[in-house]
Amino acid sequence: MNRKQKKNLKRIIISLVLLVLCEIALDEGIIKNIAYTVIYFIIGYDILKKVTKSIKNKQIFDENFLMAVATIGAMLLNEFREGVAVMLLYQIGELFQSYAVGKSRKNIYELMDIRPDYANIEQDGKLVKVSPDEVKKGSIIVVKSGEKIPIDGVIVEGESSLNTSALTGESMLRDVTVNDMVTSGCINMSGVLKIRTDREFGESTVSKILELVENASSKKSESEKFITKFARYYTPAVCITALVLAIIPPVLLMVIGKAPLWGIWIYRALTFLVISCPCALVISIPLGFFACIGGASRDGILIKGSNYIETLSRVKNIAFDKTGTITKGEFKVSSINNNTIEEDKVIFYAAYAECFSSHPIAKSLRDAYGKEINENRVSEVKELGGKGITAKVDEDIVAVGNIRLCEEMGISVDNGIISGTSVHVIVNGKYAGLIVITDVIKEQAGDTINKLKNYGINTYMISGDVKAVADDIAEKVGIDNVYCELMPEDKVKIVESIIEKQENNETTAFVGDGINDAPVLSMADVGIAMGALGSDAAIEAADIVLMDDNPFGVVKAINKAKRCMKIVYENIYFSIGVKLLCLILSTVGLANMWAAIFADVGVMILAVLNSIRLLIHINKKG
Repeated sequence: MNRKQKKNLKRIIISLVLLVLCEIALDEGIIKNIAYTVIYFIIGYDILKKVTKSIKNKQIFDENFLMAVATIGAMLLNEFREGVAVMLLYQIGELFQSYAVGKSRKNIYELMDIRPDYANIEQDGKLVKVSPDEVKKGSIIVVKSGEKIPIDGVIVEGESSLNTSALTGESMLRDVTVNDMVTSGCINMSGVLKIRTDREFGESTVSKILELVENASSKKSESEKFITKFARYYTPAVCITALVLAIIPPVLLMVIGKAPLWGIWIYRALTFLVISCPCALVISIPLGFFACIGGASRDGILIKGSNYIETLSRVKNIAFDKTGTITKGEFKVSSINNNTIEEDKVIFYAAYAECFSSHPIAKSLRDAYGKEINENRVSEVKELGGKGITAKVDEDIVAVGNIRLCEEMGISVDNGIISGTSVHVIVNGKYAGLIVITDVIKEQAGDTINKLKNYGINTYMISGDVKAVADDIAEKVGIDNVYCELMPEDKVKIVESIIEKQENNETTAFVGDGINDAPVLSMADVGIAMGALGSDAAIEAADIVLMDDNPFGVVKAINKAKRCMKIVYENIYFSIGVKLLCLILSTVGLANMWAAIFADVGVMILAVLNSIRLLIHINKKG
């Protein structure tokens, strides 16, 4: 509990003890009524202060006004006990609500803890701590063991393991060395790193994430907007209704010649006011969304607003990009086919010919070779745009490339149907063999698609890759609908066509790596960027950002959204249902102030506890 919550708790306890002593020690009469009044001001002075301020600002009708009018009115009708009890229980409900909000805020504050306090730079041979805002792009910063990386950059010296849990929610360490990109907010666990910054602090990943989460509450869901409008018109309406209930029945009784019973009807009107207080709705609905956003951020799922929670809960179609989303985007030699020489020789020639290339396929060839390469053995390297490369390895002339390279060299090859990228190796003008390189499928991709299908969600894969590769990947993970060989603008058209076919109240999500898919992420009903650690495009374009490479995060995000909406609607139906019942009973005199206490404070506490249940679910089960 924070200081304010502790102060309110003390006030509640003191008031409760005084109320019990008053009941036990004092007889009915003016002394006891004075004691009740003193207790009332101890427990309710802040509410009265808020009401006074609201009246001055001409914003009269809110839950504080209803509570003050009802409790003061009850005391004027000599119902001091009920007036004090209503205010006391209302403050207990407020304490529950404050604690629940604090609990969910704590998760966001924990995320905010990734904000670095300083950066180390070298000046005159010494390390000097400066504000991260003062570090310019291209500067060299030093990060010691146990310190946070303050700004995105590239390691120029040192190697270490990084704790990325504050960003991704995953506890597994990430090993880094020279030339690796590192992201602000991660913690250096060992060794000393020298990092060349590639952006300023205000543009770094940690700054963008903090801005995203801080602004999340400003984007309200339709449910929240409804509650806001509802409260705006509802409160004045119930005040007018209560006034009518207090005046019209007595007047009608006087007209027909009976006793007006002013006290009874005014008491019923005050009871009506207490019951009608919309606290449960006004508090619990935003709290539910806030708890979801806070809890999700702790799991590395950044949701830009509660409106996206509601949209995601109704998702019927999910389209996935392939590379970096379903697959790792890491190429790997899967087989060596049609070779006329030994496999070891085929991969040897390919690795040496590609030893100077920075292309991912070249790297996969060198990784498959697995031995140290003596670059002095390679000469006369020529790149053939869109075809491949030629080089002299020792005394042999080696050509490595695609089918067009073979055609240019007059070599006939049956490429067949290959579920991967074909790399042909030609040595001294003769065909040596075919190396097949495939992108590695993420371990969790199959489970993700299977779970989504169990939810009744239609799955699509939208890729720029060739049909054979796309079909093979889709079949392995279980995706039913495949669109391939697409340009970025084609992807937008495909997602638009999916959206056009969906029924009312259904939505379509697109999941991409956030770098090449910004247009599609922006136009989908909800865009989810996955594996977006350090990706500016993801944070800017997506509505939901998953800060690790695990596709199962999509399932977790949907679970959280569905759970959140379920509890939000439970609170709405329960709150309105109980209030309507009690309002009818109070109008006909079958519900007294104690029933009103349950209808207002009791329902509010139960609704808040229900929202806390959402928070516990998110933190423990994800």
